[in-house]
Amino acid sequence: MKQIKISDATMKQISENFNLSFKEKIEFSKLLDKLGVDVIELEGISNARIDSLRIKSIAAAVADSAVAVPVELNNESIEATWAALKTAKKPRLQVFAPTSAVQIEYLFHKKPDAMIEAIKTSVAKCASLCPDVEFIAGDATRSEQSFLTLALKTAIDAGATTVTVCDTASAMLPDEFAAFIKLQYENLPELKKVCLGVCCSDAISMADACAIAAASAGAEQIRAAAYPIDAASVANIARILAAKSDTLDAFSGVKTTQLSRIIDQINWMCHPGKKNAVAATQSEESDIYLTSHDDIAAVTLAVQRLGYDLSEEDSVKVYNAFMQIAEKKEKVGLKELDAIVASSAMQVPPTYKLDTYVITSGNTISATAHIKLLKNGMPTEGVYIGDGSIDAAFQAIEKITGCHYELDDFQLQAVTEGREAMGQTIVKLRSGAKVYSGRGISTDIVGAGIQAYLSALNKIIYEEEVE
Repeated sequence: MKQIKISDATMKQISENFNLSFKEKIEFSKLLDKLGVDVIELEGISNARIDSLRIKSIAAAVADSAVAVPVELNNESIEATWAALKTAKKPRLQVFAPTSAVQIEYLFHKKPDAMIEAIKTSVAKCASLCPDVEFIAGDATRSEQSFLTLALKTAIDAGATTVTVCDTASAMLPDEFAAFIKLQYENLPELKKVCLGVCCSDAISMADACAIAAASAGAEQIRAAAYPIDAASVANIARILAAKSDTLDAFSGVKTTQLSRIIDQINWMCHPGKKNAVAATQSEESDIYLTSHDDIAAVTLAVQRLGYDLSEEDSVKVYNAFMQIAEKKEKVGLKELDAIVASSAMQVPPTYKLDTYVITSGNTISATAHIKLLKNGMPTEGVYIGDGSIDAAFQAIEKITGCHYELDDFQLQAVTEGREAMGQTIVKLRSGAKVYSGRGISTDIVGAGIQAYLSALNKIIYEEEVE
């Protein structure tokens, strides 16, 4: 039984109604990585400074999937793209070239011989830098077969490890596309030495069927999209392969147990109207709230929108804690729900406990934190100078533990009134695609922040040790 690789191309789709922010692209990549897609395709470099930073950031965030970035047919583009991509754990360079006469002449303004030479030199350059190179034959189904065969052979001889043929115009039905794939193997035996991929337009709503037909004919990679664009659907392809694995003698590495939940998160992130929802969620004056009439499904959805990925057991704990509060007050806002998650979900034995801390700060000196922690009962300490008391404290903890995680959110709320008021802090740390929160309460804001940070940190360490 062969594995069909799934290559997600969602982030290559940029339009007026679909345009993810820098941070959203990183989060989107983490979700795809967690889902188990084999390849995450990114946009190429158009703005050297901004796009290079985007590629580097996503490459650092992705743990298991290959990260693929297209290059132009010149050395400058290839070298700039590789400089941004080379830190990825599984980098892939993509060389796109049209193979139909119409696109070669009217879009790229080249003659067929010049296009073959461009494919040869570009793929060879990529192969000299990166061990994984994909050649993508655009508009392959409308190409002259002899030229397409020559282009694919040229790419393979130059070092391509994957070659992808595209039905750009949605010109074929499933049976026709399957026959097309078989013909490529017959005309070019070298295809058996590499991975043959397919990309199908969904202009006539046949992309899923054509992709599966191609897989049955020998294709080993399917380009798809987690969010609906002009391509096959990741969710549909994964479900078909899971349901018909015996018939197709094939499977995918997509985690079907997490498929629905992650696709829901992706759909919400990509939906054009989400910007207003995010703003409402973050606003302290937001009208979004829950009541005692909301069931566990509604509470769980609200928790997911706050960024948490809870187990079923923790979801039940959060819901029970929510109901205790909801029965006593008319409305429970999202800020309060954040605190409920921090105090109720994933309570673990602490690896690190706070022993002592000393914070020195003023308007003429930099803030300095001297923190002493107990790790499983053994003392360990560190000192750090930071940009403010909280920053210095958190940086000192990072120095002591040797663990750095993205600070996703820091909230400070008053619990009681008066000069000796108790302050509650909520700290959210992000590890991979998952958010962990901790809560701390103290009359000292810094002390409450340290407690909250350690609470979130201990949850991450505990889960990593369990895994």
